[in-house]
Amino acid sequence: MAAFAFAFASAPARAGDSTAPRTDDPAFLTFQAGGWDVIQQHKVAAAWAMEYRDDTKLWIFKPFGGMMMNSNAGLDAYAGILLDLYMGRRIVAQLGFAPTIYYRGTGVDLGFPLEFRSSVELAYRFDDRSRLGAQIYHLSNAGLGWTNPGTEVVMLSYSVPITRFTGKK
Repeated sequence: MAAFAFAFASAPARAGDSTAPRTDDPAFLTFQAGGWDVIQQHKVAAAWAMEYRDDTKLWIFKPFGGMMMNSNAGLDAYAGILLDLYMGRRIVAQLGFAPTIYYRGTGVDLGFPLEFRSSVELAYRFDDRSRLGAQIYHLSNAGLGWTNPGTEVVMLSYSVPITRFTGKK
């Protein structure tokens, strides 16, 4: 999978090729809404999140951070890295990984406050570079706690270029 990701992430765009993806996307502010604990269904809840996805490249990765809350009063703050895999001009698959700090509220006990978030998102890119996508991610403490039930979250995402808020190009 790493070789596949590297091949997509490092594929250069050919000059004059209008179907080649633009890989110089701006920073994004991402708004998300969806379902918490949708697969194992310990304590299903509605979930909302806001993320900042930076445009700085660290080799092939981009930093991001965000906060999720759910209707069980759970909170999750995270920061990590993303990898964009461009499939033509319009479709972007995005892989992500982040350590998180989790507060359960009245929801499921994930066994430890330190969790690890692994995500995949498939998004459509509009002409203004905003994205509409669907994301699924898994939270797990990687065996650090006495229990490790893990949970899955499914989100609908809308990523807006940060330049829309700052006015800078």
